[in-house]
Amino acid sequence: MSLSYHDIEQFIIREARFLDDREWDKWLECYHEDVTYWMPAWDDDDELTEDPQSEISLIYYPNKEGLEDRIYRIKTERSGASSMPEPRTTHFTSNLEILSQSDSEVKLRFNWLTKAYRYKQTAEFFGTSFYTLDITGEQPVIREKRMVLNNDCINQVLDVYHL
Repeated sequence: MSLSYHDIEQFIIREARFLDDREWDKWLECYHEDVTYWMPAWDDDDELTEDPQSEISLIYYPNKEGLEDRIYRIKTERSGASSMPEPRTTHFTSNLEILSQSDSEVKLRFNWLTKAYRYKQTAEFFGTSFYTLDITGEQPVIREKRMVLNNDCINQVLDVYHL
């Protein structure tokens, strides 16, 4: 499958919309079974951690089962991190850049900003995401997602819908 810049941009926008609209199952369909979903932490030297197996991460799921469990907890209100009401979110994406493309995958990066509203307060989170898309099937799926949260001094727990 070959994807145009527009196709890739539309995929990124659609994935974000699924989070905003709380269409959890459709959001999960955007991910490959062997996805790595990782948000490294900033260390004391203002450097990002490099190994989720041996260093601290803000979020790390080594496969889709972790994401499915996360969504199960959100949907069934079994999440201490996501107490009700769930925040209303709006995701903004920009500066999409295709880093490389082959017949089987696309590597890309883009900047993002998420506004979240809950308990009469607005929070915002922003950073850069790096994706590897598997494009061997009928639809692209995310095989690797690494998110860099630039404003990591926050007073709440982050969840998948904030990113």
